[in-house]
Amino acid sequence: MARGVPGGYRIRDTKGGRWWGDLYELCPDDLLTELNGAADQARVTALLKRYRALKR
Repeated sequence: MARGVPGGYRIRDTKGGRWWGDLYELCPDDLLTELNGAADQARVTALLKRYRALKR
């Protein structure tokens, strides 16, 4: 699940009950759609890597 938090968006692990991943200042629409939809692990990993690379 992805939710807005102060300063941007974070990803919440609902099973572990904790935040994980980076804090995103802008809403990455395709990542949020994947997380709140099918949540295919390979697709989520690829999107996270892409957005992490763009932040650098």
